[in-house]
Amino acid sequence: MKPIQLISPVDGSVYLERMPLSRDAAFAAAARAKSAQKAWAARPLEDRIALVKAAVKNLNDMSATVVEELAWQMGRPTRFGGEFGGVNARTEYMSDIAAATLAPHMVEDSDAFRRYLAREPVGVVFIVAPWNYPYLTTINTLVPALIAGNTVVLKHASQTMKVGERLAEAFHAAGIPEDVFQNVVLDHATTEALIAARAFGFVNFTGSVGGGIAMEKAAAGTFTPLGLELGGKDPGYVRHDANLEAAVDTLMDGAMYNAGQCCCGIERIYVHESLFDAFVEKSVAWVSALKLGNPFDAATTLGPMANKRFAAVVRSQIAEAVAAGAKPLIDPALFPADDGGAYLAPQILVNVDHSMRVMTEESFGPVVGIMKVKDDEEALRLMNDSPYGLTASVWTQDYETAQALGQRIETGTVFMNRADYLDPALCWTGCKDTGRGGSLSYLGFHSVTRPKSYHLKKV
Repeated sequence: MKPIQLISPVDGSVYLERMPLSRDAAFAAAARAKSAQKAWAARPLEDRIALVKAAVKNLNDMSATVVEELAWQMGRPTRFGGEFGGVNARTEYMSDIAAATLAPHMVEDSDAFRRYLAREPVGVVFIVAPWNYPYLTTINTLVPALIAGNTVVLKHASQTMKVGERLAEAFHAAGIPEDVFQNVVLDHATTEALIAARAFGFVNFTGSVGGGIAMEKAAAGTFTPLGLELGGKDPGYVRHDANLEAAVDTLMDGAMYNAGQCCCGIERIYVHESLFDAFVEKSVAWVSALKLGNPFDAATTLGPMANKRFAAVVRSQIAEAVAAGAKPLIDPALFPADDGGAYLAPQILVNVDHSMRVMTEESFGPVVGIMKVKDDEEALRLMNDSPYGLTASVWTQDYETAQALGQRIETGTVFMNRADYLDPALCWTGCKDTGRGGSLSYLGFHSVTRPKSYHLKKV
């Protein structure tokens, strides 16, 4: 068995190296989680909530260290801080709604019958977390799973292995037992073997479509429920009545923030012909003002991509599109830090169409294609011409228009005058190849619990 290496995108060095658990050790860890679950679920709900909140506070107390570690692991500039705003908001909301969401739903309570629906924890929840927002994506499932009375086994992405260790440190220091929340390092074969052996009551995976397919194959025949968030190719549509300045600022930020490495980042934009030229001109100015460089430099607004192989995918998409007639609008001379490796200059493409990979396949990098459309119908056709369906951003002045368009867009979330954001009160979900299931909102608790019916009769 070989150690798993975390190669830093900052300088290409080995930042961290960990040995994966052996098959026997991994199965033993899952068995400990299963053994610990009943006692954890027996604790009062308010105690579980208090412990989870204390754990997240511990995480906040590590903020300076965490921000620096994130830069080394996946390249995000330190000027943007960590992910604590979202971590805290999601923890607070899920804690606030827990009692009402998990309370039994009484159908009848009379002299003859007591009938009600209860929610029961699924047992052991397995989280396979991604590297791009490594704390946020974990918290989405970790917090409701523990609050609902499950134990949790976390396998973090190899690119952000230190994140799993920090989470375990924070949660254990708060008093959450080590067997209730375990961070493990696993190889693919052992991961699949655990799932195939029905070691878990629920598996939540965030990653590629290929990874999601592997998860479904591993779970085949086990009846283990899966939550799969497999990325997207999220569109923005700028209608004729849009606020142009706001649209440029939000959509370009949605396309470029985190070096474009966002599941719900903006990857393609359709602009009404009346605003197209102005939108493109302002977008080019916005992107040209970014500064690509070392993430520890306070002036850097665009860090390296998490791995040079990810950047290679984006470069190939851009090159293919340009060879097919697309026009690049960002001068690479503005970004001398582009080294042909993990440091990648941003790019805006026009003269693009859906025959090009950059408009149909997930890029997950700092590139966006912009197309001119004549009306809503053309925009709808193009937005729906995708194997993905995570979010869609519509820019208009009218709620009813956004709602009407949203009903026809094949997506999990419809934004109006917003993009690249998770509201903890709304379910985070998708359709088509983006996956299945949902996190956050009251439905996030439904993912990590199962219904149990009680039909009690007096005789």
